[in-house]
Amino acid sequence: MMTHTIRRRSMAVAAAAVALLVVVTEGYQYNASQGPLVTAVIVFGDSIVDPGNNNGLTTLIKANHPPYGKDFINHQATGRYSNGLIPTDLIAQGLGVKQLIPAYLGVEHTPEDLLTGVSFASGATGFDPLTPVVVSVISLEQQLAYFDEYRAKLVSIAGEEETARIIDGALFVVCAGTDDVANTYFTTPFRSVEYDIPSYVELLVSGAEAILRKVSSRGARKIGFVGMPPVGCVPSQRTLGGGLSRECEPKRNQAAQLYNARIQEMIDGLNRQEPRTLVVYLDIYRVLDDLMERGDKYGFSETTKGCCGTGTIEVTGLCDARFVSVCDDVQQHVFFDSYHPTERAYRIIVNDIFDNYIQVLI
Repeated sequence: MMTHTIRRRSMAVAAAAVALLVVVTEGYQYNASQGPLVTAVIVFGDSIVDPGNNNGLTTLIKANHPPYGKDFINHQATGRYSNGLIPTDLIAQGLGVKQLIPAYLGVEHTPEDLLTGVSFASGATGFDPLTPVVVSVISLEQQLAYFDEYRAKLVSIAGEEETARIIDGALFVVCAGTDDVANTYFTTPFRSVEYDIPSYVELLVSGAEAILRKVSSRGARKIGFVGMPPVGCVPSQRTLGGGLSRECEPKRNQAAQLYNARIQEMIDGLNRQEPRTLVVYLDIYRVLDDLMERGDKYGFSETTKGCCGTGTIEVTGLCDARFVSVCDDVQQHVFFDSYHPTERAYRIIVNDIFDNYIQVLI
């Protein structure tokens, strides 16, 4: 757990954040006169949407040290795996809910923090039950258990009727799967000897469907499900699988494309079976592929390496300002470390989500 000093700092940072006027993305800005477009933003998933739930865990998968947070409020490393904000912060801003989605664990929340949504996400988790076990992080099943605990807190604050209204009107975000492919399947030997790529994808789709059904059964009516990016083009995966020239690794990308196709089929079936809940597939493969292949179009000069250290392998514990340098031109990089995009890249991705999907979810 965090110390009282860190808790006070976190509360001060959150208060400062609320005072900021932030342009949400490069092409979208919330109109305050509209009022919040959803009641809350509630998040399950991995490091892309983890604002610090791993901080108190006994795991190497943490981002609560510099240079993470380099461009965050007060340059604080909150546990977000980026130089600044992460996608769910930007989504919450764009919907007029609040400036930051806090971690559920290790933070002293105000009632308003809880009423407007939290993130249960844990860096390096996945839909494969083995994925969180390998690196000692929070499984998606445990995230659901934390949600049940969270719901009880809402009832104690606002009563059952208001809690039901908040959950009914909330946007739920589910984002996982990349760690399953990049780490559990291709980097460790545990699954690749047992499954070929199509059968492993089926394992992940089955796991994702089970999670979506459980989120729906807990009252979610609007769920944004984030697809998989071009895993083989992520800097660390280029290094591990792309040879001396660090090309995009095709098998990882083929796995991601197959997964995305099967996930969309599963979601279509789920929407027919569960008419009370709308699940919307959020395609990030296309926009990230464009950022990496045609980065100059967006003003990026470095698309194959992160900003941390050599940019080829450093992530979490290896991306530590005590041991490695950080580039001066973060704005020119698509990736901050060898796995996670920069805030600027996230803004472009979230802008694409708002352009193509948000109107269906509000």
